[in-house]
Amino acid sequence: MEKLNRIVLSVILLALAALPGRSQEAKKYNVLFIAVDDLNDWIGPYGGYKGVRTPNIDKLAAEGVRFKKAYCTAPACNPSRTSLLTGIRPSTSGVYHNSQPWRPVLRDAVTLPQHFTANGYKVKGAGKIFHNSYNDPDSWPVYFPVPKSPVPHGAPVYGKAHFDWSPVGEPDEHMGDYLVVDQGITFLQEEHDKPFFLAIGLTRPHLPWYVPQKYFDQYPLDKIVLPNVPDNDLEDVPRAGIDIAKPEGDHKFIVENKQWEKAVQGYLASISFADAQIGRLLDGLRQSKYAENTVIVFFGDHGWHLGEKRHWRKFALWEEAARVPFIVSAPGAARGKESVRTVNLLDIYPTLVELCALSPVKALEGSSLKSLLSNPDARWNRPSVTTHGKDNHAVRSE
Repeated sequence: MEKLNRIVLSVILLALAALPGRSQEAKKYNVLFIAVDDLNDWIGPYGGYKGVRTPNIDKLAAEGVRFKKAYCTAPACNPSRTSLLTGIRPSTSGVYHNSQPWRPVLRDAVTLPQHFTANGYKVKGAGKIFHNSYNDPDSWPVYFPVPKSPVPHGAPVYGKAHFDWSPVGEPDEHMGDYLVVDQGITFLQEEHDKPFFLAIGLTRPHLPWYVPQKYFDQYPLDKIVLPNVPDNDLEDVPRAGIDIAKPEGDHKFIVENKQWEKAVQGYLASISFADAQIGRLLDGLRQSKYAENTVIVFFGDHGWHLGEKRHWRKFALWEEAARVPFIVSAPGAARGKESVRTVNLLDIYPTLVELCALSPVKALEGSSLKSLLSNPDARWNRPSVTTHGKDNHAVRSE
């Protein structure tokens, strides 16, 4: 009888192991987390600018699920990154702006890298993950800070202060983002005796748009296409919206100094430079022993205006500032598919918790996207909320 019981138990265990998704849920996947600063939809998979050169992001999109309607929690670096890395909305924490230290008001928050560390992962960060002013040392067992990049002689060249664009007479190897990606490639070449969480943060296309000449050469000025900005674009916008747009600020400077084409060129050049570094990093993963067992999360922390609504930079609730590129490639997930479900960067934390079978975190306010990774058209009834300052929100839904 005892032998029969052992046989029955073995059969039951084998049957459980064969259930769909069972082995994936029990497996501890590695994570490659790629954050890109100020990246809007002007990349190949999103079609925001015809003729942009982003072959490496294009290839990543072909390997994963591209979320067409993804939004940030806040259109600024600090609140967006604080929110997605703690899983807590700006309207809950009160962290709305770049000038606010976030840790004093979120003393008990367990950040995404901290939670992976607590679950036995090897964790490393390099580059801009949290907002530079408020990096969280307690979140990183190992961290490589953002290196300085070369600056062209006589800067600012065409703009004012750091609102500037120009080629630099230096090779890729001297750029800060190149050195950050070097850290990631080296990490992927190493032997790891436990699963890892590797976070790589690229600064470009954040201002100033200083990248090597060869990236500017990809976008001749006479081929630059400017955004369509109707003359009456702000006529139906209330005073509060005009105050956000600031048409008499950056936009007036751009137009009066005939810099619109050059500024767009600088932004596109910076995107292609970032794409080249992303390609190096992804090639490092593909050539490693971890390629088949790693979840890749790629996103921009918020969007960017280049004159739409006569507005530049982010800091607005319009689509250009709130919508973000967001791609996830995971073992067992759909490949080369697009999801039109309305999602938010707040969903990254719970998604990784579920994909990697980590212990749950009660404070998280987002929702796991695992069902959409399996079926990008699956039912989804969660609206996305973007917040810019206290009591100012944009809500997107289907």
